[in-house]
Amino acid sequence: MHTNTAWQMNAASGAPLVERFEAVIVGGGMVGTALCALLAQAGMRVALVEAQPTPVSLKQAASALPAPRVSALTPVSQRLLTHLGAWPAMQQTRITPYRGMQVWDAEGSGDIAFSADEAGVLVLGHIVENAVTLAALNSQVIDHPNVTTFFGVSIEALQRANQKANKQADGGWLVLDDGRQLHAPLIVAADGAHSSLREMAGIDVASDAMQQDAVVTTVQCAKPHGGTARQAFIDGRPLAFLPLTVAGDDRYCSIVWSTTPEHAAELCGSSRSALGDALAQALGYRLGSVTVCDQTHRFPLVQRHARQYVQEHFALVGDAAHSIHPLAGQGVNLGLMDAAVLAEEVVHAWQRGAPWGAISTLKRYERRRRFDNAAMLALMKGFKVLFGSHHPVLTLARNLGMSGMNQQVPLKRMLMRQATGERGRLPLTCR
Repeated sequence: MHTNTAWQMNAASGAPLVERFEAVIVGGGMVGTALCALLAQAGMRVALVEAQPTPVSLKQAASALPAPRVSALTPVSQRLLTHLGAWPAMQQTRITPYRGMQVWDAEGSGDIAFSADEAGVLVLGHIVENAVTLAALNSQVIDHPNVTTFFGVSIEALQRANQKANKQADGGWLVLDDGRQLHAPLIVAADGAHSSLREMAGIDVASDAMQQDAVVTTVQCAKPHGGTARQAFIDGRPLAFLPLTVAGDDRYCSIVWSTTPEHAAELCGSSRSALGDALAQALGYRLGSVTVCDQTHRFPLVQRHARQYVQEHFALVGDAAHSIHPLAGQGVNLGLMDAAVLAEEVVHAWQRGAPWGAISTLKRYERRRRFDNAAMLALMKGFKVLFGSHHPVLTLARNLGMSGMNQQVPLKRMLMRQATGERGRLPLTCR
């Protein structure tokens, strides 16, 4: 991690210090840190700004009990993380591959199963704690010679380039809460769904409150999960049991129950015993009895999509650009693809001496990512409407559709390729 002795020396004179980089990324989560690693490994000088005071380490991530927030990383995301050098550390810490997926309508007879064999792949994906992924990415950027990290600071202001001056030379400035200023031809907001930097840039967001809260916790089941992810639609409220393996024990699962705010409050107010019973019953006892191992967390679900991803010298990635219902576990995968595509376009321009922060460069990133993100957002909303309806025609249609699709191996294989991230023109780092 770079020290900031220049700032300490300048502080005595009272003159504001402007530190210059080729890119500044605000937000040290998985997406922002992956983007930082991609740019730095290509040779660009990058600053990473994060409000949290200290980075997550692999030692911290390897706690006895899995962290409550997990992601279903696709094989495409795995290839990106392998390219960055993060995947081996993740393997040594804790990851759980899944080769099967079962989805059913608990209110009817619809049932569909997917398998890696049908898809012609080794695995459908891996369930990985977000803390494990982030710690492994941190190990690739902390102390990297091209990276300067600013932990424990927040952004006071975003200053735009003088439109009359040379835009590429001017770029943009960030004012930190301790008075320092950072300058770069490219500033990237990776600071999450409630992005303050996006707001400073004046970018509007289309929001769609899903009228649901997600209840998240970790459980141990009586039966092993067998490397299969399970999801039941219960009156339009999807309940996911995502497989985890802890010290060789494959009876653990991460729970994500997207339900009404009232039901979420009831679940979070229940005893661990009562919650375990409710989860086992909701899953139809497919994994036997359920023991809740951790605290229960609850957060509201809102889908968001920024009206634009880019401005001159400025770009949004990850949840700052779009946030999605956790139904398909695609949120972080979409964000990692944002990072990979943006890095590819920016590095290509930088290497040939073109203005990498210019709107013409950044628009290429937006064109490559916006449609895929919008399609996934629309699909998640469609699922919510379809499975939340009590209309008998829709109920019959979804049950017949699921059961009929279960017999169509070619169609299932196509859907699984989409779900594993094999969509559109992938960046070279993900192939």
